[in-house]
Amino acid sequence: MIIIKNIEIYAPEKLGKKDILIGGNTILDINTNITYPHAEIYDGSNMIGIPGLIDQHIHITGGGGEGGFATKACEANFDDLIDGGVTTVLGLLGTDGYSRSIENLISKAKGLKEEGMNSLCVTGSYAYPSITLSGSIAKDIMFIDEIIGCKIALSDHRSSHLTLAEFIRLASEIRTAAMLANKAGIMVIHMGDESSGMELIEKALEQTDIPITLFRPTHVNRNPSLLAQAIRFNKQGGWIDLTCQDEPIALTYLKLKNNGCQMDHVTLSSDGQGSWSKYDDEGNCIAFGISSVKALHQELCTMVQKYEIDLAEALCCMTINPANALKLRNKGQIAINKDADLVLLDQHLQIKKVMINGQWYK
Repeated sequence: MIIIKNIEIYAPEKLGKKDILIGGNTILDINTNITYPHAEIYDGSNMIGIPGLIDQHIHITGGGGEGGFATKACEANFDDLIDGGVTTVLGLLGTDGYSRSIENLISKAKGLKEEGMNSLCVTGSYAYPSITLSGSIAKDIMFIDEIIGCKIALSDHRSSHLTLAEFIRLASEIRTAAMLANKAGIMVIHMGDESSGMELIEKALEQTDIPITLFRPTHVNRNPSLLAQAIRFNKQGGWIDLTCQDEPIALTYLKLKNNGCQMDHVTLSSDGQGSWSKYDDEGNCIAFGISSVKALHQELCTMVQKYEIDLAEALCCMTINPANALKLRNKGQIAINKDADLVLLDQHLQIKKVMINGQWYK
């Protein structure tokens, strides 16, 4: 048993200063003056307790390579994730579904789980037909525990430029498999800068009864036109994901709020270990870099300290919202009978301790 004493709790809603009793991997009680025989006591005075951060877009096997083989990014490192306050990851592939494989992705997810991280992934990459482990998107989702959906790219010069029929067929396969396996069943959609934007998603919703919640467009803050489409999509009930490296994300968040968006359907992710790249008018890669897996915590500090967004509000986008989006019912909040995934911050929001499933890792 572990008791964290006298800690200011943001669950993500503010609960005030309380004690937290943890047994095994579970939060057993949240109250004042908790006692338990022989429990390990941790003094949380002058500290803030928040749920572990959930990053639903990390290239755990590394991304990049768009400037040649020497530019491929390294795999995500467990210690770096912990240092960024991340306790749950959703791993995925990107442009490179050729030298990187679903086999590699799943084995990395399993390796992170062995180290203590909560780890899921999606099959597929930018390309269509989607690469899989089993030869079938549906079988990957149904029979591989870690896989909860599929990734594809739209409106990007690196995508396969699917037809509407192909896009609908892909969505239908994800939908059916997820129902049979009782999983989230998401289509993670990398959105590029082409003028078509989210048109395929809009047309699929017009022509089918596929739930809007299946489609998960990400990087929607990369240009104003795409963001405008994403706002409409969100107001219809869709989930949208903002990428932390696209600055200034706090201003984008406030714009969504001021436009009447459903803020409980807005998430933030890092694109960690993925590459960002810039191209000239002839399509040549002229600059690239690697996104940090610590971006969520960095954005949390910026949102609260620079833009004065309430801590409880800012936390939702990286805790309870992605937990709900991924159907992780025991994650994303500090509450009785939920998993003990906690991050302890000092008064300057710097990370001091990280707990995953009741175990300290920092």
